[in-house]
Amino acid sequence: MDHQFLLVAAAALAIMICASVFARRTGVATPLLLVILGIGASALPGTPTVHIEPELVLAGVLPTLLYASAVQLPVLDVKRNLSLITWLSVVLVIVSALAIGAVVHAVFPGISFALATALGAVVSPTDAVAATAIGHRVGLPPRLMSVLEGESLVNDAAALVLLRTAVAALATTSHFSAVHTVLDFGWAVLGALLTGLVVGFGTVLLRQRLDDPVLNTTISFAVPFLAYFPAEEIDASGVLAVVVAGLVTGTMGSKRFSARDRQTQVTTWATASFVLESGVFLAMGYQLPELVDAARSDTSLGEMTGLVLIVVGLLIALRFLGLAWPARQRRVRHGERTEEFSAKLDRFEQHLETVEPAGEREENRLAWARRRLARGRAEVEFEKREPLTRRGLLVIAWAGMRGVVTVAAAQTIPVDTPHRSTVILAAFFVALITLALFGLTLPGLIAAMRFPGESREDQRDATGALMRRIGGAAIDAVGPVEEQKIDGKPIDPEVATLMKERVVPGLIAATRTGDRPPADHLDQMTAVQNRYLDAMRDALVSERSIGVYSSDTYRQVEALLDSIEHRVRRD
Repeated sequence: MDHQFLLVAAAALAIMICASVFARRTGVATPLLLVILGIGASALPGTPTVHIEPELVLAGVLPTLLYASAVQLPVLDVKRNLSLITWLSVVLVIVSALAIGAVVHAVFPGISFALATALGAVVSPTDAVAATAIGHRVGLPPRLMSVLEGESLVNDAAALVLLRTAVAALATTSHFSAVHTVLDFGWAVLGALLTGLVVGFGTVLLRQRLDDPVLNTTISFAVPFLAYFPAEEIDASGVLAVVVAGLVTGTMGSKRFSARDRQTQVTTWATASFVLESGVFLAMGYQLPELVDAARSDTSLGEMTGLVLIVVGLLIALRFLGLAWPARQRRVRHGERTEEFSAKLDRFEQHLETVEPAGEREENRLAWARRRLARGRAEVEFEKREPLTRRGLLVIAWAGMRGVVTVAAAQTIPVDTPHRSTVILAAFFVALITLALFGLTLPGLIAAMRFPGESREDQRDATGALMRRIGGAAIDAVGPVEEQKIDGKPIDPEVATLMKERVVPGLIAATRTGDRPPADHLDQMTAVQNRYLDAMRDALVSERSIGVYSSDTYRQVEALLDSIEHRVRRD
């Protein structure tokens, strides 16, 4: 049996790799291809039965995938798109679940409203894996990618809380309480926020003290579960706690982790995400025969077809209707709000110019106000640079793929529930149809929208401008090279000259500074370079909090600083 399991695992890995390579060359969404291959593999004679417990996916795989995404998603992007992300991932999920519950119960009276709402809850959250993979390949604007990723991080929490309430109603009187749902959701969010913040801050502070990439990576693997299980124990949302912990880790890690730890983390989590995402989609297809057998005596082909078509139709209609309101609001008010906000910033700037601080406290308050002004200016420029247009909202509406969370969550419905097999199989077919429908047509839709892209020259110019900006801030903070001291003593004049003419300009330009310096100068040069690097990182954190540049630019500059730090330490 052990040998058979290892053989299946090895074959699954081979299929994942081949599917990924094929998808990159053909443009077919990898999740859809894996599901199809999983269905084909299950039909082969002699293949073993592999039953995957849904709790393993929800409590083992899902937290890991959410953490891997959250730790890479800039908080700045979440804040700038928070209203739309909240609308899609909370309001639209709840409305869709309740609407599907009402319609399904009305058309199929044998399915109770609580069970129909449970079906609505499991099919409401979207899975952004396929959408973002397509978006990266065909050039979807970064803001739309951020919205889709942010939505997929939060909507699972809303759906699972709603599912928990519906399942509780099934176990009691089958009456679904809206008030109980609101109270449950409020505590789920509050408890998750507190748990995620504590776990995120605590593990970052611990990892900061460790100078061992192996230990740091091991701790990072534990973080999703340290957040998930305590939150679930207090009846909060474990998945939302994982997301919060990931966002905290990603934000604080830019300042508190070493370059080696960050580079190791990126590679490690990218690998883990690839294996887990590919594995669960492959397993999703492999389970189809088992689900069909379980539902065969519970429903007819006509009833299943009608149920699936109703649910898919409602999901598409509700998503488009749900995005029609934000589209109208942005079209009617966006220009007016932007102009009004710009006028307020102009008046605020004029007021600041007349203020003369009369002490250190007022000087600090004035500096804080200027940062608020700069952040406001950056928000205006961001809306002009990356607006959410009707074309963008159309793509978001069409990026409604469902995935493994839908199938796994459906299987957590109690075994003795009438029509359980019907609901589970319907959820599977809904996920499969949306993967095929949206996954095959989304690339063409994105191409037809002809979104303007940033040229490589513009990217290089932005990266260079930000490097010069943080380099200048570092020099202002640390001071001129010739004034630096090591252990209270001025640095060697030859070192000062070499650094002033070659090393510091090379740091700011992110270029190599020439041959390895003499051994007697190396210690002093390394110490001073580290001072400027630390100051540049501080300046980068400050600049990122303002948000003048795009998140990609900040990410590229951080990668440049990491490569410089790695090179300095190696030398």
